[in-house]
Amino acid sequence: MLKVENLYVNYGNVEALHGINLEVQEGEIVTILGANGAGKSTTLLTISGLLKPARGQIFFGDIEISKLEAHDIVKLGIAQVPEGRRVFSTLTVQENLNLGAFTVENDSKIKQVLDWVFHLFPRLKERRQQLAGTLSGGEQQMLAIARGLMANPKILLLDEPSLGLAPILVKSIFSTIREINQSGVTVLLVEQNARSALKLAHRGYVLEVGRIVLSGDAKKLVSDPAVRKAYLGG
Repeated sequence: MLKVENLYVNYGNVEALHGINLEVQEGEIVTILGANGAGKSTTLLTISGLLKPARGQIFFGDIEISKLEAHDIVKLGIAQVPEGRRVFSTLTVQENLNLGAFTVENDSKIKQVLDWVFHLFPRLKERRQQLAGTLSGGEQQMLAIARGLMANPKILLLDEPSLGLAPILVKSIFSTIREINQSGVTVLLVEQNARSALKLAHRGYVLEVGRIVLSGDAKKLVSDPAVRKAYLGG
């Protein structure tokens, strides 16, 4: 469904990604693990079209998307939930969700997805007229995911959804991600909480300083000594 080939990305004169290759099959949850500065967010931002590669190609199905504008990539069916939530704090929950649907032209589809989003996150339905900036951190994360889903994506890119959340909320968010996936949305997940991510994912990639150093079945990565030592506390 998604294929990244020999991807190089620069920030000015600094090379952030050094020829990475990864793929995501339809229906999978795939996680990218790595320390801060490894290039995880850079990878997602480049897939989304918010950064442009220096070299390499990105394919969504048969379509080469690495030269497309970000809004055109959203229209194809790729939505990103950014790190740090980035909700529009001075707009209501409902207005944030409306903005998420700006590329969807079918009103009945928007209504259908909105109903689904409120099923996934009933707390957002209760707070639909509340300003997003007054929500708790967990509620803002729910809103960020819901806003991404309003684009009716085929694949959802999630950047650190557990960041700054209490453990009980992390468990809830990851349970919802599984439900989203089971409903037919493919997921590419960037996450520092390696244990939770590998428990959720089908496959994983380990990124270190802009290079993929390990990849494979999530269950095998959990038992890999290098992964256990670096990310799972031994």
